[in-house]
Amino acid sequence: MLTWTYMLSTLAIPEPATDHRRATAERNVRSIVEATEALLQEGATPSIAAVAKRAGVSRVTVYAHFDTLEALLVAVLERAVARAAVAFDEATFGADSMVDALGLAVSASWEELTRHRPIAEAAAAHLSPETIRAAHAAGYVHARRVFEAGIEGGEFRSDVPVEWLLSVYYALLHAAGEDVRAGRIDSDTALAALTTTMRAAFAPTGS
Repeated sequence: MLTWTYMLSTLAIPEPATDHRRATAERNVRSIVEATEALLQEGATPSIAAVAKRAGVSRVTVYAHFDTLEALLVAVLERAVARAAVAFDEATFGADSMVDALGLAVSASWEELTRHRPIAEAAAAHLSPETIRAAHAAGYVHARRVFEAGIEGGEFRSDVPVEWLLSVYYALLHAAGEDVRAGRIDSDTALAALTTTMRAAFAPTGS
């Protein structure tokens, strides 16, 4: 007589089915975003047709994931911001003081901004300031932690909200980037000016 244990052991337990459609969609999105970024880095115009050709997909596939060029540029910008946030954390981790962390953050942020300059230019040309700021939201979280620690430790000024320090930080970075793109100053001069200006702007009142 067969036991229940034996009978159950002989039953085939199906493996969870892989969602191939989802995997394909994720792969296509990644290819589309990477293709757009590559075109921007090469100085090419990121049209939907050009992106589809570079990604090896149809234009219908591109539109299935990004209904407008602006939506695609937001995805590219958010990807660049995510990389910049990692660089920010790596640069500031273990700093001896928040003032030192600020200087390290400026250098890391400037390097990332320089690397992603074509993305920044495309964003400025095609996206609204509100959309650009929203795309930077993830990066603000990382910077806010450092700035709040500096305020709490008395190393940064506390007479203005931390949100204002965030606005000043990113506004100065992008203004410097615009000056370099316009040929008004070179990159090394911009970084030195940024570091000096940031430290002065963040210094406690009366220091």
